[in-house]
Amino acid sequence: MGLMFLLSGLILLNVVTRYSGMPIYWIDESAVYSVVWLTFIGASAMTRLRLDFAVTMLTERLPEGQQRVAKVIATGLVVVFGIGLGVMCWLWMDPVGLAKAGFDAREFAGQTFNFLYTERTQTLNWPTWVLYLILPLFAVTMTVHGLANLVEDMGLAPRVPLRGFVLSDVDGVN
Repeated sequence: MGLMFLLSGLILLNVVTRYSGMPIYWIDESAVYSVVWLTFIGASAMTRLRLDFAVTMLTERLPEGQQRVAKVIATGLVVVFGIGLGVMCWLWMDPVGLAKAGFDAREFAGQTFNFLYTERTQTLNWPTWVLYLILPLFAVTMTVHGLANLVEDMGLAPRVPLRGFVLSDVDGVN
């Protein structure tokens, strides 16, 4: 909700300053990064709420037992994706290599040709690695949410009804 408020405020401020003839040049970039963070956090939350998309043309025609198996497989693939993304983030961000370089970003870039820690954003001049932290955060939270859904789908724990999210019980939604 905070990111939605921030995004709305940034866009409104951008409209007002452009209309007044005094645009603030860094607002566009900050709005884009707000949308990116909002998207990844929202996707992870929607996974746990089971509001992610599902194609049910085949599974709705299966017997109930096979539907459960298909749901477990689909949820397992979400977990595999989250773990795979986490591994890729680990390899890309290479915290061990950064530590071996004494946390010197230039030394690390010279050794590995990985310039993640030396790059900065165009208008905000922020380190890009800080903004890219949403990727490993998303990988971890999506894996945890997927595992929670998998435990429920396998019948190892009762499905937790989430208050305030009535849509999570709708048929045709994962």
